[in-house]
Amino acid sequence: MSTSIAPTPTWRTRAFKLAEAATTPLVPGDFLDLFAPLRAGAELRGRVESVHPETSDAATLVIRPGADWRGHVPGQYVRIGVDVDGVRCWRAYSLTHGPRADGRISITVKAVPDGHVSPYLVRHTRPVTLLHLEQATGEFVLPVSGPRKLLFITAGSGITPVIGMLRNLYPATDSGVLRLPRSAAYDIVVLHVAPSEPESIFLDDLRRLEATDAIRLVARYDDQHGILDLDHLDEIVPDLAERTTFACGPGGLLDAITTHHEERELPLYTEQFRVTALVAGEGGTVTFDRAGVTVDCDGGRPILEQAEDAGVLMPSGCRMGICYQCVLPMREGVVRDLRSGELTVAVPGETGSDGVRIQTCINAAAGPCHLDH
Repeated sequence: MSTSIAPTPTWRTRAFKLAEAATTPLVPGDFLDLFAPLRAGAELRGRVESVHPETSDAATLVIRPGADWRGHVPGQYVRIGVDVDGVRCWRAYSLTHGPRADGRISITVKAVPDGHVSPYLVRHTRPVTLLHLEQATGEFVLPVSGPRKLLFITAGSGITPVIGMLRNLYPATDSGVLRLPRSAAYDIVVLHVAPSEPESIFLDDLRRLEATDAIRLVARYDDQHGILDLDHLDEIVPDLAERTTFACGPGGLLDAITTHHEERELPLYTEQFRVTALVAGEGGTVTFDRAGVTVDCDGGRPILEQAEDAGVLMPSGCRMGICYQCVLPMREGVVRDLRSGELTVAVPGETGSDGVRIQTCINAAAGPCHLDH
């Protein structure tokens, strides 16, 4: 008969268990987050180190990412999580540079009129602010080996992924003078559209690139030239048929470019973050994705009650006085707080991996919703 002897806990293990007992219901990691939020193994975050105005309604945020940041390819984007009025909201922003020697990353945010997150980031973010991050992703990048004759069509903040590519191809020295291109084989035209010249993000950067013959810039301003007419694109770019187009901007413009290029069988890559426009209404279908159940909910009663009436087994401690047991992640949709009328929106591609968490006992459907339950 053999016996085994359990290994003696190390002093580190004992100390950690003692810390857990002393801090319950919190865990030691919660306290470490206060002192070392960017440490390896922590939830991925970034600390804002500086904020630089670009135009009257746009700013660049330079961020030091956490130790577990895996880097990016120019043209990719990162999802940023920020707590606004007690609700964690996620938005996707392009990284406006290539890999930096100092390990920092930067995004440029344009404040959207009546927006919830972008005005907050542009006007209220200060150095030392902590933001939640996800790893960089996206396929709007230059092929490793591919065409060298390119056309970039950008509008508004759609310039942000393109400026990241250009800065990586043609990096600047400390004195601000561009070095010789890494690859003289690139032949690049940038057609950039903005409402007006003062509202054109990165216009100085684009002009410097043009001054060194790195690109040919075609700047179009709505207040001077009118809305871009794609029927005249061949006149603006005579060798259009020889170029591969990368386009980023508002959905309407991208739809028009896609139709234009498909009709002419021209190669095209596009980038658009907000692929779905969510409009608030009264009531809507609520789909419980994991259960595979969809419930028609009116806009006057909580989702919790209506789901239970339909036979969905819902988490809840409300009737026993235990709050927040009914919280579920909303992946997509719009709900209305029945107490205040405030809307909570989850946009596909912008909510982060955890969705937007809502209390089903106080929120009613204000449009089609998808809940992770």
